[in-house]
Amino acid sequence: MTRILVVDDDPQILRALRINLRARRYEVDVAADGASALKAAAAHSPDLVVLDLGLPDLDGTEVIRGLRGWTTVPIIVLSGRAEGGDKVAALDAGADDYVTKPFGVDELLARIRAVTRRAQSSDTPPGPITLGQHTIDLAGHTITPEQRLTPTEWQLLERLLRNPGKLITQRSLLHDVWGPQYDTETNYLRQYMARLRRKLEDDPTRPRHLITEPGMGYRFQP
Repeated sequence: MTRILVVDDDPQILRALRINLRARRYEVDVAADGASALKAAAAHSPDLVVLDLGLPDLDGTEVIRGLRGWTTVPIIVLSGRAEGGDKVAALDAGADDYVTKPFGVDELLARIRAVTRRAQSSDTPPGPITLGQHTIDLAGHTITPEQRLTPTEWQLLERLLRNPGKLITQRSLLHDVWGPQYDTETNYLRQYMARLRRKLEDDPTRPRHLITEPGMGYRFQP
């Protein structure tokens, strides 16, 4: 049974999520502040954490960094902060996804299922991946029908395809593909993503798989 730790200082949200998650056969622990969340995570080893950013004692990004110091447990941020900067900060700190309040329970459950699937398959090398009319073999660095990519295009594409459905921030992509000195060179990303779409998307002007999250980053949508 999947164990979820829900962290929020709103008792009504804690109660509603506890009821909804348990009704769907999840095991649920709850915490109302950051310190309690860190203690609960250490004591009970959750399979996933749903975390509010606006906690009374610690900012949620501090809790994320605290967890990331010793665990790779998936973290979904659930917050009333809708500003792009807050989302990027949480994702850069190590969150796996971000849901803005007010939220629908069905949407949150879908995000939980998606993040859980990614976590369960993260240790398994991906098989052939379909992107539009192309089949991509990451292990063999081949694309069928044949399409030539530069080494940088391969690195960028691989980073996205190995994390299906996950939002990868601009800073993370720039750091991983070009290096830490390029963390602010977002024009690089725009140019290379445009090139990948021209080569791989059926309609590059209306991409279905290589998706831009404005001001935040990019996502591969299978």
